[in-house]
Amino acid sequence: MSTIDGKTIAILSTHGFEQSELETPRDRLKEAGATVHVISPETGEIRGWDGDDWGRPVPVDKKLSEVSADDYDALVLPGGQINPDLLRVNEDALAFIRAIFDAGKPLGAICHAPWLLVETGIAEGRAMTSYKSIATDVKNAGGKWEDSEVVCDRALVTSRNPGDLPAFCDKMIEEIREGKHSRRAA
Repeated sequence: MSTIDGKTIAILSTHGFEQSELETPRDRLKEAGATVHVISPETGEIRGWDGDDWGRPVPVDKKLSEVSADDYDALVLPGGQINPDLLRVNEDALAFIRAIFDAGKPLGAICHAPWLLVETGIAEGRAMTSYKSIATDVKNAGGKWEDSEVVCDRALVTSRNPGDLPAFCDKMIEEIREGKHSRRAA
């Protein structure tokens, strides 16, 4: 399998992320050769959600206010219910997500993270999936929702839940390897 050596990937998150949805992509992308930065509005550590209680803290590598979309080759948005709900009211987070998307860089969102794609207007007209409880939100935002393990629409990669992580990570690595994509309307 080809590597993604030399690529720098951002994982944007805050407290309440689904533990596996941050750690698994982070670890898989690093194994594939990328430099991965966990970015957050907070400094220090952010704490995940694992099962039915708080999970392990994860160190924050960079504060959101100190980075630019120009610094990264791709972006991963982990889910969980709390994390994307907090980020979707953070104007800096939304601007960062939108800038990555507008630059044609691979963007991955899993579980509840497609709420961020709804909030930024990215969902409109895009084939995508999400956790089933937010399917109506995606559809109401103009997204073409489907119940699939992984959906990719011009380097916009989405998956439903932690069970989809192997397919999600594989597709993200493939899209990162390919680089920037044109995102003109179909």
